[in-house]
Amino acid sequence: MKTILSFVAILFITITVSAQEFKFETEVIDYGKVALGSEGKRVFEFTNVGDAPLVINDIRSTCGCTVPKKPEKPIMPGEKGQIEVSYDTKRPGGFSKAITVLSNAKNERKILKIKGFIDKDAAPAKEKSMVSSGGTN
Repeated sequence: MKTILSFVAILFITITVSAQEFKFETEVIDYGKVALGSEGKRVFEFTNVGDAPLVINDIRSTCGCTVPKKPEKPIMPGEKGQIEVSYDTKRPGGFSKAITVLSNAKNERKILKIKGFIDKDAAPAKEKSMVSSGGTN
């Protein structure tokens, strides 16, 4: 019995010493006050601070209005990675959403958050056109 417990203890210590881990630049993105229909894409940046490749298995959001996109390849130790999140800005009012990142990191589950306010009265920024609209000279 002692041999089995010793083996389990050594295995547990080995796993925690060589675990993957990531450090996010920020765990909350505040959109602030944005116009209805404006660009809803934001990016969470992180670094693999562990000593083994970090694999993000899945990312889940709390609703269909928030669409996360995970990195397809493992993030090697010391490298940076990104998780892209798109929020549907055609829904006026305040929002606060959670995104759950499932990975092979020491803490398998990481919660990220986005929040902000969609202002229905503000007009979204329009792209400038190269074509002049107006009268003749």
